[in-house]
Formats: sequence, structure tokens, C-alpha cells
Amino acid sequence: MSQSSSEILQDVPTDLFIGGNWVQAASGLRFDVVDPSTGATIATVADAGLEEGAAAVQSAVNAAAAWSASAPRHRSEILRRAFELMTDKAEHLALLVSLENGKALPDARGEIAYAAEFFRWYAEEAVRASGTVMTAPSGANRILVVQQPVGVCVLVTPWNFPAAMATRKIGPALAAGCTVILKPASDTPLTALAMARILEQAGVPAGVVNVVPSRRSGPLVSAMLHDPRVRKLSFTGSTEVGRVLLAEAADHVINTSMELGGNAPFLVFADADLGSAVEGAMVAKMRNAGEACTAANRFYVESAVADEFTRRLAKEMSALAVGPGSDARTQVGPLVNEASVGKVDALVQAAVEDGARVVVGGARVPGPGFYFQPTVLADVKADAAILTEEIFGPVAPVVTFESEDEAVRLANTTEFGLVSYVYTRDLTRGLRVSEALESGMVGLNRGLVSDPAAPFGGVKQSGIGREGGHDGMLDYLESKYIAVTW
Repeated sequence: MSQSSSEILQDVPTDLFIGGNWVQAASGLRFDVVDPSTGATIATVADAGLEEGAAAVQSAVNAAAAWSASAPRHRSEILRRAFELMTDKAEHLALLVSLENGKALPDARGEIAYAAEFFRWYAEEAVRASGTVMTAPSGANRILVVQQPVGVCVLVTPWNFPAAMATRKIGPALAAGCTVILKPASDTPLTALAMARILEQAGVPAGVVNVVPSRRSGPLVSAMLHDPRVRKLSFTGSTEVGRVLLAEAADHVINTSMELGGNAPFLVFADADLGSAVEGAMVAKMRNAGEACTAANRFYVESAVADEFTRRLAKEMSALAVGPGSDARTQVGPLVNEASVGKVDALVQAAVEDGARVVVGGARVPGPGFYFQPTVLADVKADAAILTEEIFGPVAPVVTFESEDEAVRLANTTEFGLVSYVYTRDLTRGLRVSEALESGMVGLNRGLVSDPAAPFGGVKQSGIGREGGHDGMLDYLESKYIAVTW
């Protein structure tokens, strides 16, 4: 890293952004932000409480009428400027993400490019919130349908993609004419605050975007959801927390979008191009060191090629350089905190005790910092606990199967349904299996599915609604039907 931590943080705000102003919490409370590569505190951030949550909602309400009435082209141009500012500051933002999140710098650079694209995409979508007009089947009147912004939105984002998860929500909300309160993860608040400054510089009016980091997330979000002026909740995070927020949102029947946990199966058939399958597996598993909801969590490989696939995958995993995320040589950074390392370690040890064989890795890396070795497990039982939980770490458990039906059955044996991956040279089989898999997205002969132009989301307990693409803006619009005669 060419810049020191202090240089990266020099111009990054650490207070709350409410009503266009940078303010401290009334309580005076602040919380530490830790560099996962070292475990050292790098900054302290203002800790929003109920008073600040209420102020943020009021600011969003005050700004709502003017923003929703603004010309779509005006909103479009602001989002376009935000994209350009992010692009200009891409390297600094990547270093910031790497510093507070721990991800390897190449992954951080990729995230910033991906995050900026949501501003560009929704700059283009802002002018396309079209309605419809038709004659009623009876001929008695016209059916006029217009699209209107849903209103004040509470956006809750996770720590694993602190820039992209913010822009994926803010972009469509602003394009639709909504005002927002962003509550970022307390592990990674600095990136969200940096995004607020960029939006401010891009010309977003005061109160349209508010950012309230907090260590008291539950009470803060609950209080905002119980303000009847809040009309939308968009949450990305665990299914467990999602269930709680859905219950909270039910009290006022708030419009909700949920991007929840995953347990992605990665299917490799005997006729697959193994080189391509291993390359895709490395992307699907090791992007962000496995700390992604889209990460391949379970590898189902047809028995005829299982040994060869496992050998090749282990060779690639063992060659990865583990180290501080900001080090240019690093390919696998630390996990976000000590609890994450402990969870991954416990899952691996339980699998080994249950008969799994460690092909490579399998252990924590001595600190400082929160590291775990890139790991491949073979001979994993189909009912092993590691296959039922989202690992969120650099671990690839391999299970064999004998038939297509068995592969689909194993893949679908989960309450989750975010994304699946399939490798086969047989296009007919690939499409047949893709349709049979119970997931909102499928990577067919491809280890990466995320794209700002595509609808991202899951089925079953992996979520409600879609982010990205044209669908993403529809989540922030309500259809109003007007029966009219002329």
C-alpha cells in the first residue's frame, strides 16, 4: 500500500450525515472501527441513537416533496456525477474498503468499479419510469397507470460489500424520487460515510440522503420502522435478522425488499470442462475470501471427475497468497472479525470430526489479524453441518453425486435459494438443471453472476424482491391506477 492508514483516512468523515450536515451524536458516543488485517483501531465514528434516527427521518421527510417532484433528468445527472466522482476516486475508495473491511486490494478495486456502475445504470434508468394507458375491456373508461416514488426509505447494508450494497440501494431509490436513510454495518461505516460525501459533492440536496452509523442497530432501525412516515425498508444481511425486520415492518405494513442469506451449490458434471469449472470455482468461492452471499458454499461433483476436480481446486487454493488486504501481493485477506474466524474454524473442525478429509488448509493463520487458510475438504458427507450453514469464509467442501436427479435434489435441500452454479458442456442439460434449481439466479458455466443491469435476488428464505436492472427501480415505485373518462 503506497499510502498509510492516516493518509487514506485523512478526508474521510466520521460523524453522522443528517439533513446535509455532518453532526455528532447527541449522546457524544462513538465506536471504534478496526482494521481486520491487524486488529488495530483505525478510527472512531459517531454512534447514532434514537434521537439521530428521528432527525434523519424528519430530514428525509422534509426533502421528499421537492425531490420526488424534481425532473427525472435532474436526478439522472446527479447520479451520473456521482458515478464520475466515484470513478475519479476509485483507488482511494478501494484502499478505504480494504482498510476497514480487510478484503484483498484487487477485490476492493473490483467492488468500487461494480459499485460505481449502479450510479451509472440508475442515472440511465431515472428517465425510464414509464406508465401505461389503455382502454378498459368494457370500453367505459381509460385505465391510466402512473409510477410514483414509494416515499421515505430505510436502507440497511452489510459489511462485506460496504460500497456496492450502498449504491445498489441508493441508486434506484434516488432515481425513483425517494429520499433515504442509510444505516451501514458498524464494522464498515467509513465507506458509507465516504459515499455520502461523494453524493453531497454530486449535488444531492440536503436531506435526500442521510447516513447514520450505529452500534445500536436493532433499536435504531426499529424506531425508524415504527415512524409511520417511513414507507420502505431495503435490507441486505442474514436471514435471521431479516426475519426480525420483516416482523418489525409488518406493524406498519411497510414495503420491504430483502436480500438475505445464501447457501450456493456449485454443480460439476462429468462432461464439464474441468479447467473452466475450477476457474469458475475460484471466482465463485474466493471472491472476497468467501465472504459473499453469492459465494459457492457446497461443491457437488459427479463421482467420475471428483478426484481430479478436487486435486485441481486444491492446487489453485494452495497457491493463493494470504495477507493484509492492502498489500499488493495479497490474494486472500483476513475475515472481518474474530467471531467470523471462530465460526469458520468450528465448521471445518466439525466436518473433519465427521469424516471429512482436509486436502489443503484447514486451520487458522496466526495473528495479528483475523485469518483462515484457503481450505478444500474432500469426502464430506451429504448431511454434514458445514453444508447447511453459510460458511462466509475460504472453505470449499466437496461432495460427490452419481446422477443429475441426485445433484438437483442435493442442491435444493436447503431453506435458501439465492444463487446456484452449474458446469456442463451439454447446453440442454445445463438449461434443464438451471430451471430445476430453486434459486433466484444461476451461473451456467460461469462463476460470477452479479451485474448492475441484471435482477439480483433470491427465492425461499434468501429474499424478497430484486435489486439491479430495471426491476431494481420498480422496488422503489408504486403503481397508481387512475380510472378516467375523456
